[in-house]
Order: sequence, then C-alpha cells, then structure tokens
Amino acid sequence: FKDLFPRYQTMRGKRVPRKGGWDTHGLPVEIEVEKMLGLDSKPAIEQYGIAEFNRHCRESVMEYVQQWEDMTERVAFWIDMSDAYRTYTPEYVESCWWIFKTLWDAGLIYEARRTTPHCPRCESSLSSHELSQGMQDGVRDQAVTVRFRAHNDSLPEQLRWQGATDFLAWTTTPWTLPANSGLALNADETYAVVQISANERLILAEQLVRASLEGVIENQTIVATVPGSELVDVTYDGLYDPDRWGVPTYRFDGARLVECHEDEGPLPLRKVAAAGFVEMDSGTGIVHIAPAFGEDDYLLGREVGLLFRQPVDLSGRIVGDPEAEGAPAFVGKWVKDADSIIMDDLDSRGLLLRKDVYEHTYPYCWRCDTPLLYYAKPSWYIATSQAKDSLTSSNTELINWHPEHTGTGRYGDWLANNVDWAVSRERYWGTPLPFWRCDECNHVCCVGSFDELRERAKAFSGVEPDLSDPHRPFVDEIEIGCDHCDGAARRCPEVADAWFDSGAMPYAQWHYPFENQDRFDERFPADFICEAVDQTRGWFYSLHAEAAMLHRAEAVPEPISFRHVVSLGHILDEAGEKMSKSKGNVVDPWTVLDQSGADALRWYCYVASPAGNPRRFSPRLVSEAQRRFLHTLWNTYSFFVTYANIDGWHPNPDPAPPTVELDRWIISELHALIARVTGALDDYDPPPAPRERPGVVASRSTRDARRRRRRFWPSARGGAAADLDAKRSAYQTLHTVLTTLARLLAPMTPYLAEDIWRNLAAETDSDAAESVHLANWPVADASLIDETLNHEMQLVQRVASLGRSARSGAGIKVRQPLPAVSVAVRSAQDAEAVQRHRATIADELNVKTVTLADAQADARHYTIKPNLRVLGPRLGPKLPALRSALGDLSPELASQIAQAAESGQAIEIEGIELQAGDLLIEVDTDAAASAASAEDERCAVQLTTELTAELIAEGMAREVINRIQGLRRDSGLDPDDRISLQLSSDDHQLASAVSEFESLIAAETLATSISVDGADMQLGEHHTEADIDGAAITLALDRA
Repeated sequence: FKDLFPRYQTMRGKRVPRKGGWDTHGLPVEIEVEKMLGLDSKPAIEQYGIAEFNRHCRESVMEYVQQWEDMTERVAFWIDMSDAYRTYTPEYVESCWWIFKTLWDAGLIYEARRTTPHCPRCESSLSSHELSQGMQDGVRDQAVTVRFRAHNDSLPEQLRWQGATDFLAWTTTPWTLPANSGLALNADETYAVVQISANERLILAEQLVRASLEGVIENQTIVATVPGSELVDVTYDGLYDPDRWGVPTYRFDGARLVECHEDEGPLPLRKVAAAGFVEMDSGTGIVHIAPAFGEDDYLLGREVGLLFRQPVDLSGRIVGDPEAEGAPAFVGKWVKDADSIIMDDLDSRGLLLRKDVYEHTYPYCWRCDTPLLYYAKPSWYIATSQAKDSLTSSNTELINWHPEHTGTGRYGDWLANNVDWAVSRERYWGTPLPFWRCDECNHVCCVGSFDELRERAKAFSGVEPDLSDPHRPFVDEIEIGCDHCDGAARRCPEVADAWFDSGAMPYAQWHYPFENQDRFDERFPADFICEAVDQTRGWFYSLHAEAAMLHRAEAVPEPISFRHVVSLGHILDEAGEKMSKSKGNVVDPWTVLDQSGADALRWYCYVASPAGNPRRFSPRLVSEAQRRFLHTLWNTYSFFVTYANIDGWHPNPDPAPPTVELDRWIISELHALIARVTGALDDYDPPPAPRERPGVVASRSTRDARRRRRRFWPSARGGAAADLDAKRSAYQTLHTVLTTLARLLAPMTPYLAEDIWRNLAAETDSDAAESVHLANWPVADASLIDETLNHEMQLVQRVASLGRSARSGAGIKVRQPLPAVSVAVRSAQDAEAVQRHRATIADELNVKTVTLADAQADARHYTIKPNLRVLGPRLGPKLPALRSALGDLSPELASQIAQAAESGQAIEIEGIELQAGDLLIEVDTDAAASAASAEDERCAVQLTTELTAELIAEGMAREVINRIQGLRRDSGLDPDDRISLQLSSDDHQLASAVSEFESLIAAETLATSISVDGADMQLGEHHTEADIDGAAITLALDRA
C-alpha cells in the first residue's frame, strides 16, 4: 500500500520523492541488546557501561537494515534507501532539540509529578497513546475486600457505639495497600451499617451489601443507613505503617511533595474523602486510595491533603529495610509476588473479608510484555491538551482518512480525550532531552541547537564539547552555566519517547530548520502516509501532535503534517487469529514470496478485504488469489503472444475504434474500468481498484479468443476478407486490453505489468515508454463507453453464469451440448438483450437453441398442497375448496405463490390468508427430470437436459477433442502445427461418435488427416490412452 499510491501518482505526472527512513531509537532496540548481552536490569546496564551499551544499540540497528532493504527490493517497493534518514544521527537529534526548544519557549513543555503508566522491567514511563498497543484481555487478578477500622469518636454521632466499626473497601491491587492514605466514597449514595456480630459492624454501600457479603457473612442486619456525605472526614487505622521499615512519608504542599519529619509532630490520620469516580457497579462502594498509584488517587490526595507514601521502587519491588522491627515479609518482593503474602497477612489479622479472582483488561508493556504499574513520579510533558481544539478541527477539516470512520471514530475519539504527552523516558538509547538543571537553584533551561550548547559549555568551562555523538553518556558530561545563578547546570538524564522521534520526521529528515529550508517548504505537509490502524495512537498521532504544537508556537504553516492517510487493518493468520510466536502461527513473508512471488503477495493484500479491515494471510490464500486473476491474465497474455507471433501481426499505433460488437464491448468495458480504477485511486481507496476486476476484461478477452479460436488461427488457413478483418480486430482489441491493463496494474503488480509492457509496447513501439512505470496513466475515453452494450453484456454474463451453475448442479459436463436454454428476465430491456445476443448465450452455454420465457414465470415447476395438520383444525369445511384451488393452479401462479412463500410474504387464496407454513411446496420432480435451473434477482435460466443420441455423440466427440488438445500440448507441438491423427476404440458408441463428428474433430485440432481404423494403427512418438465416460480410446498423432 505504501508503494501503490506513489507509483500511481508518478504515472499521473506528479513528482513523488521517495526518501526512506529508519526509526532507530527506543526500547525495542535496547531490549534486543539486553538479551544479546545477558543484561536484565537498568543497574546491570549501568554497570556494563552506557557508552558500550549504546554502541551495541547502534550496531544492532544497522544489522537489520540490510534485511529490510532486501525485503523492500523483493516486494518491488520503490524507495530511495541510499539517502535514508536515521533517527540516531546528530542532524536528526538536533532538529528534535529545535522542536523541544520551540515548544519550551511557547510554554508548552513542563515537568510535573503525575501518575503515569510505568514498566517496572524497563523502569521507564509509557505515554498514554502507547497503552492501547499492550492491552490484554482476560487478565486474572486477585480482588480483595478489606476491613479498615474506623475511629469511633470520628463517626457521626448516631453511629458511635461500644463495638468496632469497619469500612469495607475493595481493590484488585493488594500490593498497593501498604501505601493506603485514604478511603473514597460517593457522597451522593446511601451507605449501610451492617451488624455482623455482637461487637462488629461493617460500612459499605447499601445497594452492594448483598453482593459483597453473600457467602462470607451468614448473620447480617442493617442497623442504620447514612448518606455518604456524612462519612466524609471519618478517620481510621491504617493496615501498615511503611515509615516503620524506612519508607519516607510526604505531604502535599500545593502541587509539591514535602517530606514529613518527626520534629514536625504526629502525622495526619488517614481519612475518608468524597470522590465522584466511585461507582456502584462493583466492589463495596468504598475505594482504597493510594496517591502513589493511580491518577484519581493522586489528584484526590492532593485535593484533600492525604499523605503520600511510595513503598514501591521503579523496578516494581516493595522497598524498605527487611531487617527493621515490624517490617512485613513482603518487603523486597516484586509487587505481584507480594499480593499473596499481603492477603495471607491480612487474613491472619482478621482484616481480609473475602478474596476473588477478577478478570479484566489490563495494560502490559507493548515492548517487553510486563504488566504496567500506574506510578506517580516526575516526568516531562508536552501540553498537547492545550492544542486539543486545533487537533480535533484539523483532523476533521484538513486530514482525509481512508477509511473515513477511522478518523471520525477511533482517532477522533482519541483526540477528544487527549491528555498531555508524557515524553520523557528513563532509558539510554534515545534522543537526549535538551533540558539542563542547575545544581544550586534547580532552575531548568532548554537548549535548542548544538551551536548553543557549544557556546554555553565553552563559556562555562572553557572547553568546546564534541557533539559528533550527542547520545548518552557523552552529552551527560557537558555542563553549562545557569541562567539564574552562578551554579553549574547538568542535563536532566531522561531521553525522549521514541515516538517523538517518529513524529519529528517531517522536519528532522531535512535537518530543518538548520538547513534545507526549500526542501521542507516543498514537502510539508505530506500528501500521503500509510500504516496499520494501531498507529492512530502511534505514528499518526505523533506526526499530527507535533505539527499542531509547532503550529501553535507559530513555527510551521499548518497544524497537520499529512493530508491523506490510509489506515490498514491488521494481518491475521488464515483462521483469523492474531499472529504470535507463542502460538506458532506467524507466516514468514519470504515463504510466500518464494512460493508465489511479489506480485501475488501484493495483489492479495489489495483484494483480500477493504483497506481498513483485518485481512487473513497464508501461502494458500495468496496462491488462490494468484490463480484467480494473475494466472488468468498471464494465460491471456501467453495466448495472445503465441498467435500474434504465428501470424506475424503488428499493432496499429493509432487504431480506429472496433466495429465487431464483441470487441466494441470489450473496449467499452476497458474504458469504463479505467474510469473506475482512476476514481478509486484518486480517492485513496485501494480495494475497489483491483476489485473493479481488470480480470473481467482480460478473462472475457481470453474466453472470446478461445471460444472463437478461428479468429486467431494463422492466415495460412485462408478465409474470407471479413474473417481476416475480424481477426485483425481481435488482435488489436486484445493488444489494447493487455497494454492498458499493464498500465492499470503497474502500481499493484509491477513485475507482471513490466513484462507485458516491455514485450507488447516498449520493444515494438519506439514512441512507447521504456518501462511501464515511466508510462502515462491511461485516460478513459467516454466516447468509447457504450453503457447500453455494457448493460446487455453484463446480462449475458449473468445468464451464462447461472447456466453454468445449473449445469454443475445437474452434474452435466460443460463439453456436453444441450438442446436448449430458456431464459426469463424481469424487464423488456433485458428481454431485447437476450434476443439480440442469442448466439453468444448459446455459445457460452454450449446449447443449440435459446428461447425467451415468460418474464413472470419461474424456471421451476411446483406442486403446492395444503398442510393438513395445520389447516385442518383451522379451516374445517373450507379445506376442500382450498385443496381444489391449489390443484388447479397454473404454472405461472404456482411459481408466484412459491416465490412469495419463500420470501415470507402472506398469500391469499379463495379469500383465505395463508403463511408459508400453511403450505407444502415441492419442486415437480417429473418436470425437473429433464431440466436444470438457476436464478437470481435479475433473471432465471432453465436448461433442457434431455439428450438425444446425436447430442450424446457430439459430447463424446468434444471430450475426444479435449484429450487430443492435451496430447498436442504434452507433445510440445506449436499451436499452428498441423497433425495427422489416429484414433481407435473398441467401444461402438464412442467409435461411432468419432466417425460422425470427424470433420469437427479435424477442424478443432488442426488435423489434416484422421484414421479411425484400429487394425492399421501405427503408434508413433506421440500417443496416449484416454477414458471417455468409461470407454477407452487410443490417440496417436504426428506432425503433418
């Protein structure tokens, strides 16, 4: 698909630069190198050495370049890899720094502590638009319902008593419970106080009492209800005190976190808060709040002043001193491993009410397949939410999506819920963020170019740094002077999200704005991009977001970086399942290429399904698509070349429109095809283009050629001038079809198109383009499109298709002539078309006569009887009259009633309204015995299948002709070779058929002599035994 439209637009006369590029940064590369080096963590990488690690990353990227270039060339993807951009080059990195600086100066980049998706294995953040790429369904986690002991004196007065009162809270992440700082409930909901023993009460949402307590608490009584709003600010005991095992506690000071110290007095108590996000669809109506984990938790904690505890480090382990007094057994454990320890501990203390397995959708790292944590930590953000209006309006007004629903639906919904882009990554192999922080005053500045960095570093240290490799760790060593004080500023250690690199491509590929201003101006925004649908939250988004943000900063002329986008469905295996190495269902494209070739693979991708839909993929499916069209076209081409060479025919460079009706129709269809394919590709809608079926024109041309083989037989046979003119017209028509199809197919099947074009055009016409890919796209000539003729011939094709279907259903071979076909159509226009094209229909269906049936008649014969079991009790004495009426139905009326019943319509007979189930409808087997039928919404056909002895004999003769043609082919004879033929069979009927149709056999096989005398048969070099309907026959031939 990426190759299709550039090729097409080139043939339309457009200049289409094809600059290749490589995304080279990011976690996929790092993970590959970690495996290669046997490293399994960030500390291991840093101990190995960042410089050496990044060197391996660079080398790893380049190892795959040759493989991709080999694949690119094999599938005929025309793209310039000799001048490809690479995102790791200094020039590319510097352009990325320019983007950061531009957005920084516009106030569109900031640092904040927020809850971000975090991968504990990679120890790095993910952006919100990366989450969907790793979502997994059916994830099974432990859900626990836990008791939190309320402080009796903080409860509403009417709820205070001598016993214990516990809040019930529900969570699917037990490992977050040590960080609990609050409980959230819905202030507008009613909460029940449930007595479960003489000295125990529970508080939970009234409407969830049954679901929460059923099966775990037998004796329960609601003793009071209270609005949620009256429970706000109630305090309670925590489950754990992480400060006891060395985890610091923080309090919110506005947006800042400030560490709490013992000399400041006792810590604030944990308390209940109201939150609108608490819903009543599951759990207990009370949610445990840990501000360190979860965006809602963090924001609520900041709003109401909850304490902040972070007992989990960036690697996903619970931190603290396991030797400290009171340290629980889960300290030092990976969070998922800690779940069971925490549950056991709570259960032993009587605080675990219940545990269940909860199945849900959960995000995993799309790079390493590790479950993500929602983790509150400082990160750098691009304020894309400030450009939400620009993003949404430019998406609907300036970007053309194909299919349209992807832009208005999936992508449009994503933009409507846009959040700021967490762009920093705590990794190594990536574009270093150009932010330098002062050691003294904490002021941060942004550097926008290498020259600026060199100047500031030299001014501060007297040494100009080497930026030939601007990656870590070298760039980390560069210090500059602080803007606000005399302190030294060091680079913030994070690197950029690799998707930021991808989105910077329109600018960084040219090292813009440092050079190539003219190239950028010419090519921004791009006309076309194409990727799979998941890139709505990947490359499509990063390209669009960066353009919109730069436009907001008045740095680029438009808020988009592409005008047209083709969004493709995913590739699935043959069974429609997602491919994965673990399932063992990944299809190696090289296997398909080796088996079927690039054209077949490309063609299948275009025709398998609409562009935006998923497409199944396998060698068998590709081979089948190849057989249905590409083989047909190749056979047509081979047929034409064979006979044109025999005849020494040469094309007329400026042919007149054909006069033979069949040729006129083929040319008419060809130009209609040109118009439709051009329209589809202009609309960036690839599937309709191949599905407009250029194969129809090709196969019809072939069928006409093979059916009227005499039109193409060599001139040596002689013939009337009219026959020679018809033959020249057939040659010219088929040549026009093939050379035009070569151009239409050039963007889709470039190898086949080139072969046809070079042989039929480039090598015979000095004015023709040297290559089909340098030729002009064909232009439809409206004057050659005869819509009436096209309509008529479409009907002929439909009749022929139905006739072949009826023949197949009756088990009658296509070479067996039949007496007649009766055709019924629905309109007078179609009836006239059948009359005009009787000869063509007869030839297509191998029948002797064609008759036009009553347009209202069905081709089938019906017997209709009342369903006595149903109607007897209902009609009583009226039943005999109905039975008599049904017995007297004319065939036409019986057909109408049968069709009405089949379509579920009500039927009225003798004043009685009937439904389909009231009647027993059978096809009349006596009438059907000598007929075979088929129908559709436009016409019906009925073949007369009763065979005479003469028809049977002709059918046998045609089977013999077929076997002789096969022997000719197997013997390596040229199509124009005359033969002497010997036939011998002991079967009297077969021998008689051969004798009766000897002249037909001779004409069809180019036999100059035929001997049917088995006694004198001399088996020469070419002979075979054949079976004709159970009768044996010996065939022998020699060149005459």
